[in-house]
Amino acid sequence: MSACVPTRASDSERPGEPTDAAHPAHSPPPAPRRRFRIAGADLSASIAVFLIALPLSLGIALATGAPLESGLVAAAVGGIVAGVMGGAPLQVSGPAAGLTVVTAELIQRYGWRTTCAITVMAGVAQLGLGCLRVARTALAVSPAVVHGMLAGIGITIAVAQVHIVLGGTPQSSVLANLGALPAQLANLQPAALAISVLTIAILLAWPRIPGGVGRVTRKIPGALVAVTAASVTAALLGLSLPEVDLPSWSSHALAGLPEGPVLGIAAAVLTTTLVCSVQSLLGAVAVDKMAAARPDLPPSMRRSNLDRELLSQGASNIVSGSLGGLPVAGVAVRSTANINAGAVSGNSAVLHGVWVVAATLLLVPVLELIPLASLAALVMMVGIQMVSLHHIRTVTRHREVLVYVVTTLGVVVFGVLEGVGLGVAVAVGVAMQRLARTRITHEEDARGVHHVRVRGQLTFLAVPRLSRTLHQVPQGANCVVELDGSFMDHAAYEALQGWQKAHTTQGGQVEVAGRGGSRIAEPASASHACCRPWTPWRNHHCDDRPHTHTPERTAPARGGHHLASGISAFQRNTAPLVRGELARLAREGQKPTQLFLTCADSRVVTSMITSSGPGDLFVVRNVGNLVPLPGAESGDDSVAAAIEYAVDVLKVQSITVCGHSGCGAMQALLSSPPSAPGALTPLKRWLRHGMPSLERMGDKELPWARLAGRAPADTVEQLCLTNVVQQLEHLRAHESVARALDEGVLELHGMYFHVGEAQAYLLEERDPVFGQVEAAAYEDTGAARA
Repeated sequence: MSACVPTRASDSERPGEPTDAAHPAHSPPPAPRRRFRIAGADLSASIAVFLIALPLSLGIALATGAPLESGLVAAAVGGIVAGVMGGAPLQVSGPAAGLTVVTAELIQRYGWRTTCAITVMAGVAQLGLGCLRVARTALAVSPAVVHGMLAGIGITIAVAQVHIVLGGTPQSSVLANLGALPAQLANLQPAALAISVLTIAILLAWPRIPGGVGRVTRKIPGALVAVTAASVTAALLGLSLPEVDLPSWSSHALAGLPEGPVLGIAAAVLTTTLVCSVQSLLGAVAVDKMAAARPDLPPSMRRSNLDRELLSQGASNIVSGSLGGLPVAGVAVRSTANINAGAVSGNSAVLHGVWVVAATLLLVPVLELIPLASLAALVMMVGIQMVSLHHIRTVTRHREVLVYVVTTLGVVVFGVLEGVGLGVAVAVGVAMQRLARTRITHEEDARGVHHVRVRGQLTFLAVPRLSRTLHQVPQGANCVVELDGSFMDHAAYEALQGWQKAHTTQGGQVEVAGRGGSRIAEPASASHACCRPWTPWRNHHCDDRPHTHTPERTAPARGGHHLASGISAFQRNTAPLVRGELARLAREGQKPTQLFLTCADSRVVTSMITSSGPGDLFVVRNVGNLVPLPGAESGDDSVAAAIEYAVDVLKVQSITVCGHSGCGAMQALLSSPPSAPGALTPLKRWLRHGMPSLERMGDKELPWARLAGRAPADTVEQLCLTNVVQQLEHLRAHESVARALDEGVLELHGMYFHVGEAQAYLLEERDPVFGQVEAAAYEDTGAARA
């Protein structure tokens, strides 16, 4: 088992620290290594998270019917154990609201000691799953199922806490709570209701305080303010209300041997494992997204190791259950607060756990002043917030409302495991229905060309309709078959190929044009597999078929027609896939990490050669990828303005100058430099900014820019390489760039793209040498972007 538990990278692989090999025998012994370093940001963040975790942990324990101190145990263990071992350094673990319903049901059915034993066994199961490295399979669960599960749990929590808010006692199920609500309203306790209303009012108003006062007050967690205000008000008014009761730790119940039917215990362990694991892993993914927006974090803090996170959650549940604590999982509320408070490592989570232990030992008299009605109101608001309107809009946009509703109702009526099972079944059914839904149409245009259009996935279920439609095409006619789906199975491929051979044998002509993604069992020559998003422009040929046999090929090119056709294809195929991400970028604004300055050449497709998407690169293109020196813009400040905006406003972390082979601007510099006699056209005036590159290449005292492993093919390529090096020098002359370089917040990179080889080269530190980028070196890390 020990081989499955990785060590924390920050402890064993700290860059820049001396190792034994670095100190020969005659050197003095190295100073002891400090394995636990506390940054000021981690210290302040841990206090902020602690102030949120303390009331929430008590409230969640109250909602489950467990001993109140069990929530504090889980909070401390989740912070310390998961913080030390965790694969998601900025995620904070503890008793999660998503486990409230599960735990409450277990306590009612088996008792507290057996529930603790189930928590321990669930932790062991998580350790096994972590050793098998199956953490990422949890991400295959439909988001609609996950959001529906959380919504169902939130509804269950909120309905149960309403009774405590009104001064009563909750029932065992949602339906029972709803049935007992009229009687509870008739016998409500005004004091409990008043304290609950005060708590809710502060929770709602605290984040909305305007102006500078609001910016200051928002640094204090609203949950802490609400519970503190409710406690002080109840004490000052002398209200007689049930309060937190923390018994002596000497009487605290620990885990015992499980008692109950084997199948029931096994189902409970499975449910706890499922909910804990999925919630923690999805939380880690969400934390990564939030961490990516913080440029101050090192790369190791921006990407989680999900398998290690699963191992840490398993260890936390084993320890928590053994000590009589609630089940532990990653908690979104605490993790968000941790990141927003500026945490820079997992030490903040560990410290928050230490503060919980200190409060448990030293602040018991203070904690026992908290009214249970205030904690119930706090947890009720958490439950209501778990029904996210953003999630509902998302599943509606993706047409998965049925999956969401079935999962939510299943959790509310039957339980978490049953509800998730129903949701998964419906999600599979919806996927099968979409797979089987294919639209096939046939029409003839004014030129007599027949168009057969297939919209959707082309599987064996659609073969009868496809065959029937294809046979409507007259013998000897020209036909274009447009495949607009992302999948074609073997049966459909055989049917299409068989008809195509028969039709061409009878004198007809057939073109298969694909605009979707790659297809199963479809040879690469069957369609433009690698350039399918750009196929309507017809300016690139990614297969060996002749391209002159259809009227559409031989017709004169019309740019407006091609542009409209390309936009139409985008709206139909690509827009539905990227609309969600673009909507997020529209709300949050652009936050690119790189300025990418390259040539206007149409063969240099920046998004393709860098594998980048919307929001990744701030791109500046001009003829020759030139960077005018400050003061030499000749009335054109566009490049300088873009550089200043990218560095000073967008705070990009690097700038890449990318040249390419066969650059027309470099050819023009060589054949007709701007210094030659004759009138200066706009192009020649612009190319004057490339003259330093030409002069640099002629300077024998400077090392020549070259490619690793081979000499430049000709003088043009030599100038293309030299120009990249020279433009980097021009960049350093810009005030904003120089300042950022001095502060250590900006890096400059050179890149050369050989169009004919489809090969990228990056400028290395030693001399001006461009090294070839190998695919194998980057395919596992996703670092292929420039």
